[in-house]
Amino acid sequence: MLIIGSNMLFNSFSFLIFFPTVTVLYFLVPQAYRWFFLLTASCIFYMAFIPVYVLVLALTISIDYTAALFIEKSEGRRRKWYLIISIVSTCTVLFIFKYFNFFNSNLGQVARFFHWNYSIENLSLILPIGLSFHTFQSLSYVIEVYRKNYKAEHHFGIYALYVMFYPQLVAGPIERPGNLLPQFYEKHFFDYQRVIDGLKLMVWGFFKKVVIADRLALVVDKVYSDPTQYTGLPLIAAAISFAIQVYCDFSGYSDIAIGSAQVMGFRLMDNFNRPLFSASVPDFWRRWHISLMTWFRDYVYIPLGGNRVDKGRWYFNIFFTFTLSGLWHGANWGMVLWGSFNGLYVILSDLTENLRKRGLTLTRLDHHPFLHRGLGIALTFFLFWFTLIIFRTRNLSDALYVMTHLGTGLMAPGGLWTSVESLYRVLPKYELITVLIAIGWMIFIETIEKQGKMRHPFSEKPVWARWTVYYVCILFLIFFGEYNDQAFIYFQF
Repeated sequence: MLIIGSNMLFNSFSFLIFFPTVTVLYFLVPQAYRWFFLLTASCIFYMAFIPVYVLVLALTISIDYTAALFIEKSEGRRRKWYLIISIVSTCTVLFIFKYFNFFNSNLGQVARFFHWNYSIENLSLILPIGLSFHTFQSLSYVIEVYRKNYKAEHHFGIYALYVMFYPQLVAGPIERPGNLLPQFYEKHFFDYQRVIDGLKLMVWGFFKKVVIADRLALVVDKVYSDPTQYTGLPLIAAAISFAIQVYCDFSGYSDIAIGSAQVMGFRLMDNFNRPLFSASVPDFWRRWHISLMTWFRDYVYIPLGGNRVDKGRWYFNIFFTFTLSGLWHGANWGMVLWGSFNGLYVILSDLTENLRKRGLTLTRLDHHPFLHRGLGIALTFFLFWFTLIIFRTRNLSDALYVMTHLGTGLMAPGGLWTSVESLYRVLPKYELITVLIAIGWMIFIETIEKQGKMRHPFSEKPVWARWTVYYVCILFLIFFGEYNDQAFIYFQF
């Protein structure tokens, strides 16, 4: 269960006051006290949701801070035991709040099937916002100290700030100690160009969130609230809309987080690199939620053996890693299946590589690279939005219904027009045209921008071109933004 207050969402009025206030004061506070000021501001930011849960963060911070100090001073088996204690303790907190009820409910069902006596009740706990994100960030720190890639941080306040740094506290990017921790010791001066670039990146994130994602949420929420009332085009539109919604929602959050940190002088890692332009499934997962996928690569996939093992074990490593990433996204079987399907897609991509190469030669698509890439992008996006049906629906029954009724009635006489009329009832023409224009504008910008990074927005473009882009985004925000304090999708993780 997740309850999110709207007090300090990035797209809230409260944040409109919080961000400039904290930023201005940050540059006014003496360097020696900036860490304390940012830590205090981050605590206030987090406590705006559910105040008491700042104690949960304090517990995990204390555990990992202490464990890292002991790991640094120890050798051999004792060193490993300190790592295990830290990982188990931190993951236990995550398990209690996020996974206990899932496993307990399934054990209860197994017990009832075998007529066993099982009387353990589920816990009535609210999931702390962003718990999985700061748990993984804490774990990466302890593991890096254990691997001797980074020295333990002896300043408790600085380490607490590493975990609680407000721009990326609740939904990432999931930072590594080697990138973020040293920056808290740097003196950041006010730099006009850096501040302007950070603000532009924030505007771009707000555009994706409130103009595209929150507008698409209108059709997605309506259809998925009771999908059995729809067939054909409305189901297709909702499925595709959710794929674009989740991208714009989460990459928009990341842009705002990275931009707000950049304004103060901090460099957070990029989290997305135009994933909707991916021409294959493996390429997609190299571009999507980069901080999470590289976390699983470094701390799960590679320790399992990565691709340095025989083919069968390699496929298992891929499948296990993706299945675990599905469970990270949510404590239900739908998320587990979603992760498993994506793992199977990556495996099938490798299994069919030679077959696809022969197909390219036979169809002569290898002579038309633009068409070949376009087809690859279309197929990859189809696989993405199709699996997200499991991600978004309330249960597996609804997911199965949507998947099996996407094409219902479309080929019947007059069926396509009937389906179009049904779509207009879900999303009026005005709303449809508005969101299509906004999506087209986003695709246009990402196409010409090429690297998918607006950290230094269009620095090589003429002034008139750059400011045209910025002003169009601002006008969209003013006239077509959905300002309803819609929570970010990934806050629930």
